[in-house]
Amino acid sequence: MKHIVTGIIAHVDAGKTTLSEALLYKAGALSQLGRVDNGDAFLDPDDLEKKRGITIFSHEANLQYQQLNLTLLDTPGHADFGAQTEQVLSVLDYAILVVSATDGVQGYTRTLWRLLDRYHIPTFIFVNKMDAPGVEQEELLTQLQTELSPGCLAFGGDNIADNYEDIALQDDAVLDSYVESDTLSDDVIRQLISQRKVFPTYFGAALKLTGVETLMSGLQRWTNERPRDDKFGARIFKVSHDEKGERLTWVRVTGGALHPRDEVLPDQKINQLRLYNGVKYSVSQSVTAGEVCAITGLTGTRPGQGLGNLAESEPPVLQPVLTYKVDPKGNDLHACLEALRQLGDEDPQLHVTWSSQLQEIRVQLMGMMQLEVIQQLLQHQFNLDVSFDEGSILYKETITDSVEGVGHFEPLRHYAEVHLLMEPAELGSGVTFATNCSLEVLDKNWQHQIMTNLAAKQHLGVLIGAPITDINITLIGGRGSIVHTVGGDFRQATWRAVRQGLMMTKQQGKAQLLEPWYQFRLTVTSDQVGRAMNDIQRMSGEFESPDDTGGNVVTLTGTAPVAEMQGYAQTVNAYTHGQGELECVFDGYQPCYNADDVISAAGYDPVADLENTPDSVFCAHGAGYPVKWDQLPVMAHYPYAKK
Repeated sequence: MKHIVTGIIAHVDAGKTTLSEALLYKAGALSQLGRVDNGDAFLDPDDLEKKRGITIFSHEANLQYQQLNLTLLDTPGHADFGAQTEQVLSVLDYAILVVSATDGVQGYTRTLWRLLDRYHIPTFIFVNKMDAPGVEQEELLTQLQTELSPGCLAFGGDNIADNYEDIALQDDAVLDSYVESDTLSDDVIRQLISQRKVFPTYFGAALKLTGVETLMSGLQRWTNERPRDDKFGARIFKVSHDEKGERLTWVRVTGGALHPRDEVLPDQKINQLRLYNGVKYSVSQSVTAGEVCAITGLTGTRPGQGLGNLAESEPPVLQPVLTYKVDPKGNDLHACLEALRQLGDEDPQLHVTWSSQLQEIRVQLMGMMQLEVIQQLLQHQFNLDVSFDEGSILYKETITDSVEGVGHFEPLRHYAEVHLLMEPAELGSGVTFATNCSLEVLDKNWQHQIMTNLAAKQHLGVLIGAPITDINITLIGGRGSIVHTVGGDFRQATWRAVRQGLMMTKQQGKAQLLEPWYQFRLTVTSDQVGRAMNDIQRMSGEFESPDDTGGNVVTLTGTAPVAEMQGYAQTVNAYTHGQGELECVFDGYQPCYNADDVISAAGYDPVADLENTPDSVFCAHGAGYPVKWDQLPVMAHYPYAKK
């Protein structure tokens, strides 16, 4: 029997969980069809999910249909919980993207589509709510082909041969073969689907079970099981705690097998292998390639981590854009910290930090919905009533030109010097590390120390002390001493080299502040559109020509800085008397439009930040002495690549 792991993803309220329920019901896995609005959905078991009527956490279910064994991973639909959805993508064979027929392709739908492309996930599309009045299948299919991919093709008909020409047009080699033979094999079609050139599209109404069995038949016919590897490998995609507080590490096994008592991490053995179906589970003595399970007994694991022969996943695309300070409201501060650290264990994107100097806890979040959920989780799970401040923007820093950063660390009986080439990279690419240094200059062990230390911390910029991003850092030279270089010397030299390079770019006017931007969709009545356009221009945003879909409703789409649009939803609600709607989706980082004001307000002194100093230490007459960062071009022992 073919085993496939599939995730259901969608924009909020598209009917994702309703479709999951319908699939389980049609396959006989559920005897009664649950409903989100009734609070009895099989895959929304958490009390908070029932209360809010949305999916907040990813959940697993299993079903069998004909010769298909399907593991179904339901994911959150709200953009504020997109990081959890992204974690799940790394373990999927296929995805089912649900699109609401009444809403069409939304901003967050496009975000999900980009994520599916990034993780190379073959995708089936289910257009839901086709029973709504006024919706037209051809118009919706055209929108999918225009906004997502020309390969979105209707697969719901009885005769797939009617689609052969449209399918063949998605690949030149397949088209040549089709012109000669006038036919396509199922294997060729399955290959095009797995290559993300064709996206089978189905239409229906999940609440009325319309089109659901057709989709299941499509999954049975048009999917391929992932090849299995004999060597053990597994990908962690989620960490949670059960109702008794026991820590669960969720994995997809890609090769080999898992057994209780296996040591999958140094000095860490598996206690139990749990196979979940909703909130219920069974304990297994073996989990093989292709299966999903929850492991007990592991600590320190995190989403994206690889076990066995799998490497770490790439850093997630979806990142928090706001930071909040916790107001304990009289609760013990350290009890709040421990509770938040448990939530941060489940969602590393919270980045829970504690400042002993300021005696404050800070968390990073995507938006107001996530903030409200965190408050309710603290109240429900830990009996802690807390609040948060108004929040501030998470800025980032980058460089606009290449620079050679140098760090030298030579107190008495220590010695290390590191030269790094720092180059600007594409927006959204993060920070990458590489080496281009001869082993005759720095031996393998020293290079390994440098590369390890480069990745060991979050490097801060020198404009406001924000994390750096979109920079390629390459080791190009340095020096060590067989006699004097000891552990930690290259760490100090490496970190100082990064900061020294950043200071050089600041001096040259080549350091740049970045801020997060939203992609927004604002719906107002025609008499309010002038106000809306003025607001967006005042917020330094940009928008396309207003979309008048008929009647009295106008839609504006565009982008704007998060700093300006934060809280605008309440303003829209006020001036439209609750009739307007604002949808915001994180659209990445762009150069800060008012950088000088932000830098001035921050008042950050990079030289005074001793934990991230750009200065170096040299030695003379048997004693170490400090050397300012701007003197390195003169003082460095190893020659600059170019002066």
